[in-house]
Amino acid sequence: MDVFLELAVILITAKLMGYLSSRLGFPAALGQIIGGILLGPSLLNFVTYGEGVRLISELGVIMLLFLAGLETDMEEFKRVGLPAFLIASLGVALPFIFGYAVALRWGYPGMEALFLGGVMTATSVSLTASVLMEMKRLRTRVGAAILAAAVVDDVLGIIILTILVAMNTKGTVYVGDIAVLLVEIAAFFLLSYLIGRGIVKKVLRSSHRINLPETVTTVSIVVMLIFAYLAEYFQIAAITGAYLAGILVAGSDDARKITDKIITLGYAFFIPVFLVGVGAETDAHVVLAAGAFALVYSLLAIVGKIIGCGIGGILSKFSPMESLQIGVGMIPRMEVGLIMANIGLAEGILTNESFSIAIAMVMATTLVTPPLLKLVFSRR
Repeated sequence: MDVFLELAVILITAKLMGYLSSRLGFPAALGQIIGGILLGPSLLNFVTYGEGVRLISELGVIMLLFLAGLETDMEEFKRVGLPAFLIASLGVALPFIFGYAVALRWGYPGMEALFLGGVMTATSVSLTASVLMEMKRLRTRVGAAILAAAVVDDVLGIIILTILVAMNTKGTVYVGDIAVLLVEIAAFFLLSYLIGRGIVKKVLRSSHRINLPETVTTVSIVVMLIFAYLAEYFQIAAITGAYLAGILVAGSDDARKITDKIITLGYAFFIPVFLVGVGAETDAHVVLAAGAFALVYSLLAIVGKIIGCGIGGILSKFSPMESLQIGVGMIPRMEVGLIMANIGLAEGILTNESFSIAIAMVMATTLVTPPLLKLVFSRR
């Protein structure tokens, strides 16, 4: 299909299905994902998501996390720093153990079972951020805890992924390799925040001298893209860099104006393409082919995050309901899980069958999160 027609179909589907979902009392994001499933190979096979559309989709998820950073209350974020580490650590450990144990029990070899456990650890907060923004719950203590824990979770997931790939390649893993990786990650966050804070403010202030329409908005997008690039350079997900860029831009004098412009730009075009794309790349036949193990594996992925992050929340002095909200917010794997599964397949650790099981889990966690978030946040 021609890319222009494909984008037109995607955008109108996103708005119609999002509207229908919100009228039925569910988050619009869920309707947009379901719209993608209808358009994708599971049913109509109407969109192909070629390179051009995929690029727009990737920009959509980066813009979504940039917006999440812009909407983050830094004072609240600082208050949940230590709890976030505890929440993320338990939310990584428990799913990893669950995934590894059930894969071993099902007869998968040790390295493959370890990687299936590793894929379970990766939280992708982009969908949660979208739903929480829609519900106006992002700028809360729970919202800040979920976002902060997701950043820590991302780093822990990278470390686990690096160790597993090294174990498969070398047969062992060296402490020095892990130490170098940790230093690079720490340097990225430390330098980005301490140095970037002042530089970003000055750059945005200076952009007012360029007397052209929307220069400040353009410069803020440039900052977002540079931080996304730097994050990938330091072997961290681009979405984490975009989120950090949003936090830095949020400290500028133009934060409110930039946020309004990015909301308009993002939700008019880029973010709907991303959300419909999640559904369009979902093939229900993969889930059916994966069988009973896919169901058990997916259930453990959901339960593991709820229990692990929930216990972390309780230990961090959150109420039981807040801890449940945090656990549910940490369920979706989406693009982070897809990246880990693809690396496992490329490295020859996962077979086509185990790769399909990992994809089925990513799909399941993505689809259950919006209605579960709606449910737990509607309860007092």
